[in-house]
Amino acid sequence: MKCKVEKSKITGQVICPPNKSYTHRAIFLASLAGNNSTVENVLFSADTKATIEACKKFGAHIEIKNSSIIVKNSIKIGTKVSEINTENSGTTIRIASGIASLFSEEIILTGDASLQKRPMQPLLDALSSIGAQCQSTNGNPPIRIKGKISGGDVKIPGNFSSQFISALLICAPMTEKGINLIIEEELVSKPYLDATIATMRKFGVSVQTLIPYKRYNISPQIYKEATFTVPIDFSSLALLLSAVVLNGEKVTIKGNIGNLPQGDEVFIDILEQLGVKVNIDDEGIEIETPEKLSGGKFDLSNSPDLLPPLAILALKSSEPIEIVNVKHARLKETDRIAIIARELVKIGIKIQEKEDGLVLESSDKIIGAELNSEEDHRLFMAFCIAGMYVGNCIVTDPQSVKVSYPNFIEEMKRLGASIQIQ
Repeated sequence: MKCKVEKSKITGQVICPPNKSYTHRAIFLASLAGNNSTVENVLFSADTKATIEACKKFGAHIEIKNSSIIVKNSIKIGTKVSEINTENSGTTIRIASGIASLFSEEIILTGDASLQKRPMQPLLDALSSIGAQCQSTNGNPPIRIKGKISGGDVKIPGNFSSQFISALLICAPMTEKGINLIIEEELVSKPYLDATIATMRKFGVSVQTLIPYKRYNISPQIYKEATFTVPIDFSSLALLLSAVVLNGEKVTIKGNIGNLPQGDEVFIDILEQLGVKVNIDDEGIEIETPEKLSGGKFDLSNSPDLLPPLAILALKSSEPIEIVNVKHARLKETDRIAIIARELVKIGIKIQEKEDGLVLESSDKIIGAELNSEEDHRLFMAFCIAGMYVGNCIVTDPQSVKVSYPNFIEEMKRLGASIQIQ
């Protein structure tokens, strides 16, 4: 499938979707707690539905009521589990792998073709070191895990994905010994680890920080029933804000910001550095954008999902935008660095690709083109927003938005965008 995107202006109000990362974590933890634990303001997307189905396979009884889920009965360690298909969700397969290691019977976890390219070996090595038997396909899914892990000292590299560490943290309190976690190398995406710890705290489990982002101790504990409200998703908010910066006339973005840690909220600071005025109050978020944005150098080591929405702002910048320390974005659903460099040059952006980032510069020759998003939801949305600025663009794979923002196309059209599925 493809979309035809014409030059557009958007105006009106839009509600930012709930946070995908917190939805994943809250569903898993509510499923470990049970006893009518509730997750409110859930993002129902392909990825989070994969998490719901995984928890059901583990034995949790989950009811969906409007925008909430209620876990009547918790995950039952020892339940006979058939193969778990986590579809396209990296978060699901990694956290589910940690939970699978608590079971004494072998569990197979797999996913779609894209997920089967994503690395799992560091997590499997860590689980193996405390008693799990793990098999994989060259370090990638499908994987087989047979527990039961006992806990103890665990070492794991932090320079691949913080999701590995989150998986260990979540299963740690259910082990016999607890886990003393040692993170080697420099941890990427640190705020996602903070998000995991904050969510665990809401469900009654404490994590002792010995050295931030290096050493943690999690003693044996029991997850307790709780009600958790998911805040807005700053990753999706960044895309909406980019759409307003490039194409907005008068747009208000609404949603429950909350007070939970989100690394991608740094996008507000980035916009202000680029010259955008951002106003946040009880009515929502509004911005004032200059005719031309400034440039600058931006370190996205802790917020790799900001790469697509920041990259397209080069269309309106007067100076180069340099993005650094985001090498781990090559290990997302796609190699986002390479694809952004390959595709945005088609519409006239001058791009220098580096191992850990990009340098992007606007030009006087902005032209329409076909942009291949490689079935990556964040790239599709970013390319559509760029197409609304450039005009006469074709963007591939509109179905990919089901992963994180199922109503993206409808919402953009309601605000005035010219996007037609072909």
